[in-house]
Amino acid sequence: MDTKKSLMILLSNVFVLLLAATVVQSCLPSDRAALLEFRAKLNEPYIGVFNTWKGQDCCNGWYGVSCDPNTRRVAGITLRGESEEPIFQKAKRSGLMTGSISPSICKLTRLSGIIIADWKGISGGIPSCIENLPFLRHLDLVGNKISGVIPVNIGKLLRLKVLNLADNYLYGVIPPSITRLTSLSHLDLRNNNISGVIPRDIGRLKMVSRVLLSGNKISGQIPESLTRIYRLADVELSMNRITGPIPASFGRMSVLATLNLGGNLISGEIPGTLMASSISNLNLSGNLITGRIPNTFGPRSYFTVLDLANNRLQGPIPASIAAASFIGHLDVSHNHLCGKIPTGSPFDHLDATSFAYNTCLCGKPLGNCKK
Repeated sequence: MDTKKSLMILLSNVFVLLLAATVVQSCLPSDRAALLEFRAKLNEPYIGVFNTWKGQDCCNGWYGVSCDPNTRRVAGITLRGESEEPIFQKAKRSGLMTGSISPSICKLTRLSGIIIADWKGISGGIPSCIENLPFLRHLDLVGNKISGVIPVNIGKLLRLKVLNLADNYLYGVIPPSITRLTSLSHLDLRNNNISGVIPRDIGRLKMVSRVLLSGNKISGQIPESLTRIYRLADVELSMNRITGPIPASFGRMSVLATLNLGGNLISGEIPGTLMASSISNLNLSGNLITGRIPNTFGPRSYFTVLDLANNRLQGPIPASIAAASFIGHLDVSHNHLCGKIPTGSPFDHLDATSFAYNTCLCGKPLGNCKK
């Protein structure tokens, strides 16, 4: 009897251990329930990304869901409408998803990444409760039809490194709290209906390398503090309603490679610092810039793009431009420039459209200068 009793106890213990192991390996029931609530607000008829969202363990085989291997808590949702994964290749098309992002996503309190990108049809707003996800590092909702405002307290996401809300229908202002995101490395709000000004203390984002705000209705002047972000490599503010001068300190930034200010209401003169800086893609076209093209080019001047078209520039093309180490694309058309176009590189590979519609520019590739 003792042997039989001992065997029963042993089998019971093994069963308990197996049951415990099964529980540990499964996702938390509350996380599974939150995912199903999230899924219920979305409709994706073509690719079938939600077809695998079945069974009790949402950490195993649920497309786009990743879990922390230790806690088995849901840590990431990655759903991209444009992908090379087999499920998309089989469908032979990109995705189209409609519906909205349910606030139930905020019940997944251990989320570090939310990528719901390029589905073209997801509408509604960004749930404001997202600002209460303390572990969130990556928020990417690009390429949808999301409207409403950016959550006002988004600055609470102190671990956030990537914020990409581009190509949506967001309106309202850039929340002042955004400057509290001191871990942020990538900020992309392009092609929305965002208005108001760039926060004056945006320079607090010391880790950011890309600030992309083109295609909105942003007004006011460019904050000087933006030029004090050491890591900043790309600044795109084109197609807005920005006024005032160009800060000369842009030309003293050590890693800035792209400065796109085209299509604004910027006035004043071009700072001479920009022509001998680290900037290789400089677009100042379509503004109200006056004065002359600075005669400050030198061996450090290396431009893949230098676009100064559609301004109010006067005077000649400066002689020092011949000292630039490289200029790929140059456009000074639609200004009030005058004088002879310099010869040699880079002018020997440019056509007339680069110089058209000026007051009295002459020489190759335009007509001969009058003697």
